[in-house]
Amino acid sequence: MDFQKLIGKVRTVLSYKLFTTLIFIVLGILMFALLYTNVKPETYDMELFSVAEKTIRSPKTIEDEVKTEEERQKAADEVGRVYVHKTEIAQNRILLLNSIFDFVKEVNQETKDAEKENQKQEKKVPDKLGLLKEKLSADVTENVTETISDQSLLRLLHANEDELERARNLLISHIEAIMSDKIRDEQVTGAKRELAGRLSSSGLPKELELAAVELGKYSIVPNELYDPQLTEERKRQAMEEVEPYKILQGQIIVQEGHLIDREIYRHLELLGLLKNTPSVLPFIGLSIFVFLAVGAIYVPFTKLKLAEDQKQNLLLIISIIFVASILIMKIVSLMEAVDRFEIGYIFPAAMAPFLIRVLVNERFALIMTAILAACGSLVFRDEISGTINMEIAIYFLLSGVAAIIFLPNKGERFNILRAGVLVSIINILIISFLQFVGGGQFAKMEYLFHVIYGVVSGILSAVLAIGVLPFLEAAFGILSTIKLIELSNPNHPLLKKVLTEAPGTYHHSVMVANLAEAACEAIGANGLLARVGAYYHDVGKTKRPHFFIENQINMENPHDRLPPSRSKDIIIAHVPDGVAELKKHKLPKEIVEIAEQHHGTSLLTFFYHKEKKMNEHVAESDYRYPGPKPRSMEAAVISIADSVEAAVRSLRNPTQDEIKKLVHQIVQDRLLDGQLNECNISLKQLETIKATFCETLSGIFHSRIEYPGNKEEKVMLDGTGN
Repeated sequence: MDFQKLIGKVRTVLSYKLFTTLIFIVLGILMFALLYTNVKPETYDMELFSVAEKTIRSPKTIEDEVKTEEERQKAADEVGRVYVHKTEIAQNRILLLNSIFDFVKEVNQETKDAEKENQKQEKKVPDKLGLLKEKLSADVTENVTETISDQSLLRLLHANEDELERARNLLISHIEAIMSDKIRDEQVTGAKRELAGRLSSSGLPKELELAAVELGKYSIVPNELYDPQLTEERKRQAMEEVEPYKILQGQIIVQEGHLIDREIYRHLELLGLLKNTPSVLPFIGLSIFVFLAVGAIYVPFTKLKLAEDQKQNLLLIISIIFVASILIMKIVSLMEAVDRFEIGYIFPAAMAPFLIRVLVNERFALIMTAILAACGSLVFRDEISGTINMEIAIYFLLSGVAAIIFLPNKGERFNILRAGVLVSIINILIISFLQFVGGGQFAKMEYLFHVIYGVVSGILSAVLAIGVLPFLEAAFGILSTIKLIELSNPNHPLLKKVLTEAPGTYHHSVMVANLAEAACEAIGANGLLARVGAYYHDVGKTKRPHFFIENQINMENPHDRLPPSRSKDIIIAHVPDGVAELKKHKLPKEIVEIAEQHHGTSLLTFFYHKEKKMNEHVAESDYRYPGPKPRSMEAAVISIADSVEAAVRSLRNPTQDEIKKLVHQIVQDRLLDGQLNECNISLKQLETIKATFCETLSGIFHSRIEYPGNKEEKVMLDGTGN
């Protein structure tokens, strides 16, 4: 059954999203199943207090978290509470005291002024205590009236100005001295007692002394505070300084004939070596790896700017190549039991990069190379220690990258074989690097076998890629070189139809094909695709051939009798008509896109200006092709070549300078009109295209010998007339 038809039937049943999701899920399941046996740990049937039947070593280095945590907890418990001395607290308390004394002076002054004023007007003098409490409550950062008694405030208010200033200075100096030392919560009472003792011998009036003592006790607060965050940070630092207790890879857990005590049994459980407590971590790790690998394919897959069916085809190709590569890897790994050398070097690591580079693109080839290198490190892992094989991973990675670098853009069979030979040389260098840098001792015979494996790997990769490539191209309908050559056959029904029904168009298409192929090859695009696309780009003209000037031989131009709007519709219609005809004959999508895009959204200048003479309000957009604009280099080159060929053909005996000027003008007009905005073509490539066109056209329209006869005969001989 035709594979494309099978995929087509699946697409009719499943939506694009569902089918794509199903492909990714199946790919992930197959990947997990193929790598499962390579990560499954070896387990033993042992019980507590039984005798070990064999010596068991640790397959990996692992931390004993129980013992590590015990040591860390001891280190944390040895860290005491951390206190922080904050000098700004003393400054703030002194500022608060100054504010209280300032308010007392301010209230005394205000009441004096009020008494003088009230004596004249016989008004009531304001309450000094109330006024002071109001100010303290409103303007001070903390409400001291709730702590300082009214009696102490009255004592301050009743003191004279000199005594008040003396009390302020004494109180501030004593508090500065006391709070310059570190004071904790439990030391506050002693500090207050010390302040009271100092003030008692200061010589202040008794009433003022009592007020000063109360204010001083209120001002003294702890300035060395417990910092829980810093304490936790110190404990954390102490815990971090404790080195983890580790069970090292290869360390003997239990020797043959020894009793399995609780500590040994715990270590066996920790390493997942008991059958009753197998470790699920390897399977979780494998699941994560599968997720990352599938994700690495999914992310660039979603960014592909292709049709949905084409994207799915590429995804299926990548999946098939990937799964096939892992299967080959597994088969090679089975030979390790009979080969004492590193048999993994013989795996054709460059096969998948070759195929994906040719069938998909370079980016996916690099991604697949990296994923297969990681898979190889698991498949060829060390059986004794269970560690991944980094040497094989490096070998697969560099070999695959070399395949991508050495394979040119045109993935022809000879180029693949040549790249395979170059990869073999790189494989030898990689193996030498791994052997020499590793520092291990190896026999000459071992090194010789490894070199042979590397050469076989490179050649085998190319041979397998060349052999598999045609099957994948046929299965997924990929536009291969062989397919393009078949489409270029003049006996193809569509080309025969153009030749018989529109011979002028056929000749025009051949000329455009010559120009486009030469230009595409000059800029590194697909010249064969451009040639075949040019053959079919004007197939739509076969529907109304006589409405196009190249087919109007010895006949009146029918557009002379039609309004410009009708002529415009007929001319524009040849694009959708051609697309429909190409789809009817099931030509490849790339050919259809070239026919659809070769005029872009360019303007039918002649008919537009003709209509504008009759109707000044005509919209320019009505006389433009519907597009889309060229989106590939091949479509862009054909678009330019189409205009260049028609323009040069309209000239009589064009000189090289005329051709060069005309080509430059057409390319410039295309650029200014934005017709090349959607294709990946540079200005440097456009210069190369112009030079190639001029060279090709100069060869076609070269100088001719003047033959006797009339001018019309000469024009027909030269081929420059219509």
